[in-house]
Amino acid sequence: MLVDFCLPIKDEAEILENNLLILFDYLTSANYQFNWQIVVLVNGSTDNSTLILESLKKQFLNKLDYLVINQSGRGRALKTYWGQSQSDVLAFMDIDLAVSLNHINDLIEPILNNQADLVIGSRFMSSSIVERSLKRKIVSWVYVNISKIIVPHKNIDLQCGFKAISKAGFLKIKKFLLDDYWFFDTELIILAEVANLKIVEIGVNWQEKRKSAKKSKVKLFRDSCLFIKNLFIFRKRLKKIKKNNWA
Repeated sequence: MLVDFCLPIKDEAEILENNLLILFDYLTSANYQFNWQIVVLVNGSTDNSTLILESLKKQFLNKLDYLVINQSGRGRALKTYWGQSQSDVLAFMDIDLAVSLNHINDLIEPILNNQADLVIGSRFMSSSIVERSLKRKIVSWVYVNISKIIVPHKNIDLQCGFKAISKAGFLKIKKFLLDDYWFFDTELIILAEVANLKIVEIGVNWQEKRKSAKKSKVKLFRDSCLFIKNLFIFRKRLKKIKKNNWA
């Protein structure tokens, strides 16, 4: 079984090399029973990320690859690579490694053991340990609860950047995944639920690691409004999808 650990990036040269080395060392020392590779998805970057990746690729001995996508968008990057990947499990995480790498086994094993088609990291479970600003906690909590009103679903956290899906599960919902940006996560989870894929949510240790000079690209108020708008549009799409029975 082969697992892809995908990291979408845009202008992350400042933290790229250090965090890839941390991830590589962790995966190497863990001695997992599955094969793995790290795939960096460079989407819309204008810095020297590709030069760093080319150098690291020579050091990682076939354990690192990267794909350059000229247009920006995490959803676009993941859909582009996942559509061509030959791996059995497709996982992704944020390059800042906000979620503890100790959860990697929790993320992958349920899929390998046929207990899940999709595994979601959650910052809102009782077992979760989260260090982030109060403002971001409130916005995330409000968004999840509003989303359950607009597009009813059972999941606790839609936006945590720590997920894995089986290739078969991805192919089942692939053509319905339209968003190229941050709403991709919401589409992925809710479409998986509508398609009756087996979903497992795991509590994670999530630590906000961004320095003030390198903050997240997410703009809270603007993106929250956009999320809500996208939810109403998505609700209309879901009605058509259900009516056509995934034809």
